[in-house]
Amino acid sequence: MSNGFRLLRIEYLFSVLVPCLLSIYLNKYEITSHIWILAGFAFYAITGNTLNDVIDMKDPDEIETLERVHGYSRKEILTISLASFLIGTICFMNRIVVYPLLGIYLVIIVILVIFYCLFKSLVIINHIILGISHIVLPWLMIKINAGDIILGFFPNLNVFELLILLSVASVGYTGQMLHELIDGDSLAKLSPKAAQMVIWIASLVSLAIAIISLIITQFIIFLPIIFFPFGIMYIFRKPRKDLLGRTTLKDVGIILGNLILVYSIVLIIAP
Repeated sequence: MSNGFRLLRIEYLFSVLVPCLLSIYLNKYEITSHIWILAGFAFYAITGNTLNDVIDMKDPDEIETLERVHGYSRKEILTISLASFLIGTICFMNRIVVYPLLGIYLVIIVILVIFYCLFKSLVIINHIILGISHIVLPWLMIKINAGDIILGFFPNLNVFELLILLSVASVGYTGQMLHELIDGDSLAKLSPKAAQMVIWIASLVSLAIAIISLIITQFIIFLPIIFFPFGIMYIFRKPRKDLLGRTTLKDVGIILGNLILVYSIVLIIAP
């Protein structure tokens, strides 16, 4: 396989596909009805990854990015990004013509992702933006694509589904914080003690939401959710100054994310 495929970073697709698959599972939708949406998000994820590299490769401190894009010009990577964007847009258009409301949500996602790429230095706020664009809105778009809406605009969420969505979003929020510390992004600008405090508060809130959700919904199949905050709190049991560039730790998180992706697929196809 060409080394150029590293530029796509398809190992990150789980971040946007898992919320879509969980929305399909919880609402007992037919996955075949949402293939265009899933494909669209997969191509848009590649668009975001490559666009992010186009921006980051100007920064000499982005060692990992510079190693990945070594030998490629910004125009070449931007070409991949634009091509993926066009293909993804075509995939989405197959459903937008049926539910035009999907187009509004999609535009909001694109704006949020571009904002995140341009202003990654914003502490905490950018994590919220990423969570909304990668978890909350894709989840809601699946419901819109299923016609499960109220008042002609808002997806119809029951209490159980809302609790699970909040759990997934909060866990993703804390995971992204760890990811950015390794990459030396926004949260890395804080002191080790301040970063530890922020992550512990976020992890405790995430853990509380996950436990309450499991107690109320009794969806034991979502038990793995509560282990992620525990793992992050263990990593930050003391202030860390040695996370910058710890790609092995980030790789473990990516592998765990892909295991959850496989688990989500199993939930849908299992009888």
